[in-house]
Amino acid sequence: MFEMLIPKLRVNTVFDINLEELYEQGYRGIITDLDNTLVGAKAPLATPELVVWFKRVKELGFQLIIVSNNQLERVSKFATPLDIQYVHEARKPSNTPFRKAMKMMELTPDKTVVVGDQMLTDVYGGNRLGLYTVLVMPIAISDEGWFTRLVNRRVERIALTRLRKKGLWMEEEPKS
Repeated sequence: MFEMLIPKLRVNTVFDINLEELYEQGYRGIITDLDNTLVGAKAPLATPELVVWFKRVKELGFQLIIVSNNQLERVSKFATPLDIQYVHEARKPSNTPFRKAMKMMELTPDKTVVVGDQMLTDVYGGNRLGLYTVLVMPIAISDEGWFTRLVNRRVERIALTRLRKKGLWMEEEPKS
């Protein structure tokens, strides 16, 4: 069970993802989380650096969809000015939002990347469907909701302890 929480790639931020390499490997779509993956959970808009990253993603030929467990108002205020499609109130790690995003992009799991900051929602959800999963370091843990802080992060710590004991999680720093 805990093996399903292991991402294919760990990086510090989305800016550390080698987009060219993923494209060369045949990936054509990116499903990304919003809060603490792209911006802090309380940041209403994209940073200028993130706007440039979105532009680069699209220039390379990727489709991009934000899949967030957050509410419509939060996700739409962030995504709409950037002309990025989104799925709100996703209930990750349920398969449904990931399948919906792939359908919106007209892509299959072998062509789709999932980027997120949580093992229990983004990585587990993506791995269950065979997507390429990328775990980023959370941007601002102090801004997270109570459920994420008290439940998800605690379960992640337990999972990491077990994965380390099994030799399945190495302590090297994420790629940057």
